[in-house]
Amino acid sequence: MEFVLNKEIKNPIIIEGVPGFGLVGAIATEYLINHLKTEIVGRFWFEQDVPNIIIHGGKLVYPVEVHYNKEHNLLVIHVIGVTGIHEWQIADLIMQIIEKTKARQIISLEGVSSISKIKSGGVFYYSNSEDFGKRFSSMGVEKLREGIIMGVTSALMMKLKDFKFSALFVETSLGFPDSKAAAKLVEVLDKFLDLNVDYKPLLKTAEQFESKIKGFISQKTEAEKTKDKKNLSYVG
Repeated sequence: MEFVLNKEIKNPIIIEGVPGFGLVGAIATEYLINHLKTEIVGRFWFEQDVPNIIIHGGKLVYPVEVHYNKEHNLLVIHVIGVTGIHEWQIADLIMQIIEKTKARQIISLEGVSSISKIKSGGVFYYSNSEDFGKRFSSMGVEKLREGIIMGVTSALMMKLKDFKFSALFVETSLGFPDSKAAAKLVEVLDKFLDLNVDYKPLLKTAEQFESKIKGFISQKTEAEKTKDKKNLSYVG
């Protein structure tokens, strides 16, 4: 399983976001690629899955897309409509990208269920870099001290022991797309990387983004159900 980039890129910063809790990783990366001047430099799909693809705005949306922003030398990995069984594979794809590009660091965007149990929307960080940890703390972002991390972020944490890895976690609900929580991630990321991305439009268009991402997931689920019915008809 080799991931091929169609552009030579050296020493980028990598941002990755998968749907997860509140779909915030997918919403945040979607917003970044729409508000930064990016080009698609890589696509991937899993042939073990039911063959299906999303068409949005007349364009194909692949399960895994890698977008590149030249100004900030930033790679944004956008994942949508991929089932949980591929989390280790996605982590391996990211590892390949890190190796091919000699990336400087990676930041994972994630949602977590409410930690404070008082209000949602709090942002927390984890980093294996002491310098980055101090920077996040100076920005008022609290260190995540207790919790169970699952999925792609968890796999990357285990695999990237000697590579600069950070993760931003925002409190959100499990069952609903949460653009407001995603906007919090974009706000912190913008300050950390000085991207000059305004997160406020994401708050204003929250329902639009939530509907779009939820629609992606719904379409994939319906496609899988249709496939299962066809398989049953073959043997029924």
